[in-house]
Amino acid sequence: MTRSWGYAAAKAKAPLAPFKFQRRDPGPGDVVIDIQYCGVCHSDIHQTRDEWGGAIFPMVPGHEIVGRVVHVGNAVKNFKPGDLAAVGCMVDSCRVCPSCKHNEEQFCETHTVFTYNCLDNNGAPAFGGYSNNIVVDQAFVLKISPKLPLAAASPLLCAGITTYSPMRHWKVQKGKKFGVVGLGGLGHMALKFGRAFGAHVVQFTTSPGKKEDALRLGADEVVLSTDTADMDRHINTFDFILDTVSADHDLNAYLSLLKRDATMTLVGIPEKPAAIPAGSLIAKRRSLAGSTIGGIAETQEMLDYCAEHGITSEIEIIPIQKINEAYERVLKNDVKYRFVIDMASLPMQ
Repeated sequence: MTRSWGYAAAKAKAPLAPFKFQRRDPGPGDVVIDIQYCGVCHSDIHQTRDEWGGAIFPMVPGHEIVGRVVHVGNAVKNFKPGDLAAVGCMVDSCRVCPSCKHNEEQFCETHTVFTYNCLDNNGAPAFGGYSNNIVVDQAFVLKISPKLPLAAASPLLCAGITTYSPMRHWKVQKGKKFGVVGLGGLGHMALKFGRAFGAHVVQFTTSPGKKEDALRLGADEVVLSTDTADMDRHINTFDFILDTVSADHDLNAYLSLLKRDATMTLVGIPEKPAAIPAGSLIAKRRSLAGSTIGGIAETQEMLDYCAEHGITSEIEIIPIQKINEAYERVLKNDVKYRFVIDMASLPMQ
């Protein structure tokens, strides 16, 4: 077995604390990565607190993993020791269902093995990136360009692909009017991609103080969503709106802004189900959709695009010892815009 250590939640809502564990011995197709940085995602908080149900403890969170390869199995073709590498939100799937064959492993119809809080295909618990190392099949390991600063690239593995994937699917591009609801870890990445794709980008926010940041990050306009007159100016004008907010909020206020046949897509997961009157959709043949991460091929495409266009996340680097404080700050929206753990701060256990 591979000796590993990190920080884990022993039970729901417990503070994260040092934890020793073992990963599988690397097989012929496996890549072993020495983790250098791991991003902190809001979903890490949801899962360590078992807010979505079905959590597996002890839990080592973390699915925005970047580092260097230290070992490869003899069947590995695309990685060698010393290479930069990354691991995102999943580490395996069935690989044979229609979704997997279509490079959409995140929608695997048998079993997507998520990076943590999940059982792998052998029934063993998967442990995430708040740790010193990880062992992953080469098919789920991603390449990182040396053009990307490693720490600021780590949130691309979740926040990046979660926004990039729906924006590509619904064809956000030049000539399109694109709205972003919420300016946080996901929303700030959507602004950056929207600008790079050439769309006319509009940021919706409830906070007037975020206007300057939104414009800096890529917005052409900023709309205060609590200002009815400001919202009414945009009725029936949007080609696509991406809603990144996880807090409960009124979706209907944004649906009315869509053009005929346009779509609003949710990537945040509010606690309570939304009330959607049928008329909000029927009137203009509008669509309300959802999206999650992308498949491995699309995630690699996104990483390559970011390297080519100089796109990274806005981050605050923390030592692992401040992870519980960071969780509390995330809940207070006190971060611009993503925490990243420097794993050099993790002492050997």
